Amino acid sequence: MTTGGAAALVAPPRPPEEGGTATLPYTWYRDPAVLDAEEELLLRPAWQYAGPAAWVAEPGSYFAATCAGVPVVVVRDTEGVLRAHVNVCRHRGTVVARGCGSCTRLRCPYHAWTYALDGTLVVAPRSAREAGFDGTALSLLPAHVIEWGPLVFVAVDSDPSPLGPTLERLASQLSAVGIEHEGLRFWGRSEWTSGANWKIVLENYLECYHCGVAHPGFAAVMDTTPEGYELSGADGLLSHRAPLRQEGAAPPYPALGPVTAGAYHVLLPNMTFDINPGQPNLAVSVTLPDGTTRSKGHTDRFFGEGVDPGFVSDMIAFDDEVNAQDEELVAAVQQGVGSGALGSGRLLLGSEGLLAAFQEFVRRGVGADPRVQPPRRSP
Repeated sequence: MTTGGAAALVAPPRPPEEGGTATLPYTWYRDPAVLDAEEELLLRPAWQYAGPAAWVAEPGSYFAATCAGVPVVVVRDTEGVLRAHVNVCRHRGTVVARGCGSCTRLRCPYHAWTYALDGTLVVAPRSAREAGFDGTALSLLPAHVIEWGPLVFVAVDSDPSPLGPTLERLASQLSAVGIEHEGLRFWGRSEWTSGANWKIVLENYLECYHCGVAHPGFAAVMDTTPEGYELSGADGLLSHRAPLRQEGAAPPYPALGPVTAGAYHVLLPNMTFDINPGQPNLAVSVTLPDGTTRSKGHTDRFFGEGVDPGFVSDMIAFDDEVNAQDEELVAAVQQGVGSGALGSGRLLLGSEGLLAAFQEFVRRGVGADPRVQPPRRSP
């Protein structure tokens, strides 16, 4: 197993009485106070993938999204400038824009407060009857926005960490397996739910220790052996690389092509980027909490110009099979950790180094928060 830079992201092993290679406490997967801390300290301050740039390609186009639970609206103004706003009316807090489309102004459906595409309040019915009403102080709150090839990212934090260096690293990782992200085109979106805490969904994604057991179709395409499967991590990006098998069972979809390996990435805290071997493809997913024991998200798929529709349908069927298998796994983990039978588990760092890095990220982010109870020792 090649661990690359993953070890640098994991805190040095502690003595067993201090945790050693223990997992996060299992209470952290069912405690509402922990979830509150995670949402406030990990998710809301972070950049989030919002949607495809194709939805805001023309002046006046917009789409509504959420950024770790905060409604946002992304717009291309009449001058062609990409903007993002917190999509909450300054009057009574209604969500202003929904869906996607084209408009000249953003109009709240509740009381018709209306905003220019730059967020400025331009109409507030009956406000002239109110002495001292100052609409200039009631613009939509701004959000940060980045357009990266076919993808749009948004941050609602007033001072988010720079995203550019991580995206540069991701672009390099994509290029190494034959993907140039600027040439990808949006194909479609699917929404999904899971019967597991948001962390369990991502932890499952971050290791392929289970692949040979639970994903025979995946293992027929990719080399999942410790000698072949590669892990690396730095700059908030945790990455797998799975070489294409050179022999063995016939693959379940046409895996030969310009994309030479599977590559699977987590951009912390909760975005994933999937590439399967074959024709140019990318699936971008966002995983969000839906209470303590469930999660939800969406996946946007992108393909290269002129990719064969047969490849698209076969590869998506391949992905759907793997995802269904994973859903059974994570639901079973949630049942186990939620039972209270154990305080924590143990990790094998050689195979689960990225998972350990993710857990250390969570531990450092929320472990000192007073809402988070210290772990009890595992039986």
